[in-house]
Amino acid sequence: MNTATPSQAHPARPTRATKRVLLASPRGWCAGVDRAVAAVEKALELYGPPIYVRHEIVHNKYVVQTLERKGAIFVEKTQEVPEGSIVVFSAHGVAPAVHAEAAERKLATIDATCPLVTKIHREAIRFANEDYDILLIGHEGHEEVIGTSGEAPDHITLVDGPADAANAKVRDESKVVWLSQTTLSVDETTETVDALKTSFPNLLSPPSDDICYATQNRQIAVKKLAEDAQLVIVVGSRNSSNSQRMVEAALGAGADSAYLVDFADEIDEAWLQGVTTVGLTSGASVPDVLVDNVLKWLAERGYTDVEAVKTADESITFSLPKELRRNLRSQPVDDP
Repeated sequence: MNTATPSQAHPARPTRATKRVLLASPRGWCAGVDRAVAAVEKALELYGPPIYVRHEIVHNKYVVQTLERKGAIFVEKTQEVPEGSIVVFSAHGVAPAVHAEAAERKLATIDATCPLVTKIHREAIRFANEDYDILLIGHEGHEEVIGTSGEAPDHITLVDGPADAANAKVRDESKVVWLSQTTLSVDETTETVDALKTSFPNLLSPPSDDICYATQNRQIAVKKLAEDAQLVIVVGSRNSSNSQRMVEAALGAGADSAYLVDFADEIDEAWLQGVTTVGLTSGASVPDVLVDNVLKWLAERGYTDVEAVKTADESITFSLPKELRRNLRSQPVDDP
């Protein structure tokens, strides 16, 4: 069972007799996730199974299981992919060394790295070429951090949160810049940058915000839910950084309790005791069918009043990876 430490209760939150659900908008799949999942599905359609995927294409259990049933095979290491096969690189990105491994094994690669992660990679390369020390704010061991660090390993130092800022060391305090993992807590990243600036007053910021639009929008939305919801349910997987941060954001914004679940049947009915208002949202790698299932589960327990809480509009889309676009153009067109 997923648990979270409740924050202090709202002292003056109004109560309602009607059980209701506040449904966040935006929520769920972002453009980068949509592109990555579509890349695997299109590869299966064009070339047939098996299609190998290095790491989970996105951090969501349901999505991975669905693609496995269609013929995708997920592996942790490039060496697990048979020589000459097709491999898709996940939305989190990979280091240059992984591309080299794939070339050695004569693998046909499809790079489904989110374009916003690719932007961070390019920033890392540029600042390394200018001989900056790069302080990368992120979580140790996360695939995105591993991929970004691999772009300039001699120039990048990982800073894992505000408490780790004091441990950062650089060669030249006049040439230091920070970058960040795209799925972090906006608040925690700000705190980390502020902590770094006490040690490095000349710390340079990246040319644009590294935290992706979808991560920020979903954190803003869940904070809005937490203003009125006693309980916040975030649909998402435990290994999803952006989903984990949403639970933290809900608690920090005043929700009495907040929990992360993959599926509706993971909800504990005890969480609903004394709750008239439930906030519901989902991480950036979560298809809406999982949210719909939670809404049905709640409706069966009397939470039939659903109100949308809209905090932003999202219209960003990304095209398929260039390898697929090239092959799609070469496909014959059926006569009408």
